[in-house]
Amino acid sequence: MSVWTETPTLIGRHVTLRPFAEDDLPALVDVAREGALWDIFYANVAMMKHPERWLAAATKERDVGRALLFTVETPDGAVVGTTRYMRIAPQHRRLEIGGTFYATRVQRTGVNTEAKRMLLAHAFDAMGCQAIQIRTDALNKHSQTAIERLGAKKDGILRGHQVMADGRIRDSVVYSIIDREWPGVRANLDYLLARHE
Repeated sequence: MSVWTETPTLIGRHVTLRPFAEDDLPALVDVAREGALWDIFYANVAMMKHPERWLAAATKERDVGRALLFTVETPDGAVVGTTRYMRIAPQHRRLEIGGTFYATRVQRTGVNTEAKRMLLAHAFDAMGCQAIQIRTDALNKHSQTAIERLGAKKDGILRGHQVMADGRIRDSVVYSIIDREWPGVRANLDYLLARHE
């Protein structure tokens, strides 16, 4: 198995990340609908209002080797979200973690912290990444706080970065973690996870 082209299954105490299957799509639509996540204009969850478009875009990136898609499950087997490695660039030993959303019922429960811990560990330790990027909408203050809490450093803002489906022009805040920072970030994530035990 090539670590850069095949989606692993990552198992933790609070959550399992496994390869996305098309059968997961209805459950992800339900997750996006729950709590009206897909109505938050600065989040990309709105794409799930048109699941066939989301699926086409996500699988296209996967099929050309630029993304690895994960379905997020709780220990009882419930699908509670999705995340991915994206903008994969093995020649530069870097990738981005993104395309993430979770059911409102699992937010602030340790699911995201453990999912990021496993994604970062696999990327740094198994894939040999030297840099991992995370981006979010400049208007999404909650996401920025969560990313900073992980231990990522703010690189800057890409102004006028994307034209959104509703025509709004998005500024993106860019964060990264580099390999020499990983031991400290890992220790921080382990500390945060211990509080959910």
